[in-house]
Amino acid sequence: MLQPLHFYGEPIEVQYDQPPLLEKTPPCPDRIVWRGEVFVVSELLEEWRDFERKGRYRQNMRPEHAERASTRGSWGVGRFHFRVRVRGGRVFEIIYDRSPQDAMRGKGSWMIYSEWSVE
Repeated sequence: MLQPLHFYGEPIEVQYDQPPLLEKTPPCPDRIVWRGEVFVVSELLEEWRDFERKGRYRQNMRPEHAERASTRGSWGVGRFHFRVRVRGGRVFEIIYDRSPQDAMRGKGSWMIYSEWSVE
């Protein structure tokens, strides 16, 4: 059974053997680089997506469009969660957040959200 061990919320770099076709809809990465260390993903344990619009963004879309966006996402809204085991046995939850960093960088960002103990 997995239990949360540490929460980090720190930025990471991800690496792919083959780049994803759609940058804003990424698959699980092959490697993550965190605090200068490369971790090779050996197993994808769980994957889920969250396209819920939060805060003031809930009200800025027509209901029929909001319903469709809740399953596919919309520009700058959504998170992709991956719980992975890396070589050596550690388990991490990593997240790709589609929201842009600022007006100059329209891309989302990756972070290591948490580490889990395996019991």
